[in-house]
Amino acid sequence: MTQPESAAQTGPAMQAGAATQPFVVMVKPVGSRCNLECSYCYYLRTKYAGQAPQPARMTDETLERFIRQYIGASHGPAVSFTWHGGEPALAGLDFYRLAVELQRRYLPEGWNCWNSLQTNGLLLDDEWCSFLAEARFDVGLSIDGAQWIHDEYRKDHRGGGTYGQAAAAVRRLQDHGIQPDLLCTVTSSSAAEPLAVYRALRGLGTGWIQFIPIVRRDGDGKPTPDSVSGDGYGDFLCSIFDEWALHDLGRLDIQLFAEAMRVWSGGDASLCWMAPSCGRALIVERDGGVYSCDHYVDEAHHIGDIGVSLLGELADSPAQLRFGEAKRSGLPGRCLSCAWLALCNGGCPKDRFALSEDGEPGLNHLCKGLSRFFSYAEPAAKLIALLTEKGYTPEAIMGELRAYMRSRWKGVSRNDPCPCGSGRKAKNCCWERRP
Repeated sequence: MTQPESAAQTGPAMQAGAATQPFVVMVKPVGSRCNLECSYCYYLRTKYAGQAPQPARMTDETLERFIRQYIGASHGPAVSFTWHGGEPALAGLDFYRLAVELQRRYLPEGWNCWNSLQTNGLLLDDEWCSFLAEARFDVGLSIDGAQWIHDEYRKDHRGGGTYGQAAAAVRRLQDHGIQPDLLCTVTSSSAAEPLAVYRALRGLGTGWIQFIPIVRRDGDGKPTPDSVSGDGYGDFLCSIFDEWALHDLGRLDIQLFAEAMRVWSGGDASLCWMAPSCGRALIVERDGGVYSCDHYVDEAHHIGDIGVSLLGELADSPAQLRFGEAKRSGLPGRCLSCAWLALCNGGCPKDRFALSEDGEPGLNHLCKGLSRFFSYAEPAAKLIALLTEKGYTPEAIMGELRAYMRSRWKGVSRNDPCPCGSGRKAKNCCWERRP
């Protein structure tokens, strides 16, 4: 979206309020309100102790203040807006029409912005899809693979499954020229069915999939039954990596695989949980309250309000900088000596509640699974990168990968250690998916 010639009076020379370092914001225009009751949702029951009741949605005044401040605090020339929830579509179409109008008004000349709506899709009728296409929104749509897996957790307020509606929303968006990103959670249930989950998502034909591990804790601090274990997550990722690398290279992308390959190729990961420090992904709630992170929307991490402070100042506030640096400074010794530190950097702080082998606290709950995946995928990923650089087609690369995989299995019997490095016997691990 490029600013019309007659739009706002701000310009690059007036960006004096920009934050010292780039940051992004997820906006919660309706807070935790949602038309679903997903049993694993970490945001649905968010409370704000001591605060007055919030409006049903962000007011027009707060919306304008946010857009003006966010553009003013940005380095440009591109500004990213992510609309999140709850279910952000509950704010209504007129809310987003106004948001687009305000963006045009306040964007400096020569700048542009990008909008992303993260949604469950249930409200996306043809009018919605037409607007999203015309305004060039990207859409991230939550759908948990196969129907029986999706409907186990993603229920409406009457307890009914919602897979059919979510899948219909994908097709409706595609009919309007939008290929949504698919956001799939990984629970203890879905981790046991990796290929069923992956093949169902692949069948929707969108080209991009994100896998989001569910890690929650009960009142005693223990992982909940729906949380994926480290072992389960590692098995899940390795199974899907094989299917993707041998059959779908060049046809679709998996977020974690793409990020890992970027790091192996000498770049930096763009995912916050993979970065050395965090704190540059803020939350603006519907009342204008600003919080440190999507997983820390609580009074302890309420860093200010855009009605009182400027958003750029809050991004650079001492409290937020301490929050971001704590990810690096709190790493246990096990992480500092880990071969995969550059890929993981300890993972998301919310998941760092396990103990290392020597009893040191602060280890990522998913550490074992991530380590196994990185170890398993690295040789093939580096081969993909090498052959891509040499100009091989995806089909040729997949042929080379199949030959490589067959060589790894040469001479391996059912009772031998699995070549994936899990330590288990082949018959109890990857035997059924050997090439």
